[in-house]
Amino acid sequence: MSAISPEAAETGVTTPVDPRSFASFADFYPFYLGEHRNATCRRLHFAGSSLTLLCLAALLATRNPWWLLAGLLCGYGFAWVGHFVFEKNRPASFKRPLYSFMGDWVMYRDMWVQAFRRLKGD
Repeated sequence: MSAISPEAAETGVTTPVDPRSFASFADFYPFYLGEHRNATCRRLHFAGSSLTLLCLAALLATRNPWWLLAGLLCGYGFAWVGHFVFEKNRPASFKRPLYSFMGDWVMYRDMWVQAFRRLKGD
């Protein structure tokens, strides 16, 4: 992974951080954000998450299970393009799938909150 440990930041010696080393989601989330520094990567995550929600709505409306597959493809497809093409790192979901899934939705919420703050002029 491209993130470094706090100790490495102080000493200047960079060592990869294993996402499995975090004991809690609160500890993991700053690492997760560090893996999403590229604006295009974050925008692709946002687009994929939005499309996933639309696919889930379609699943509920139609009861067609193919919408579940479409939602997974949208969510992970957009995110992985963001990581491999723009961020140039491996998604943390390969090593910490639950925390990464949670991070996706917390980051998605944070993006909406930030957008609303900008609209209000905060």
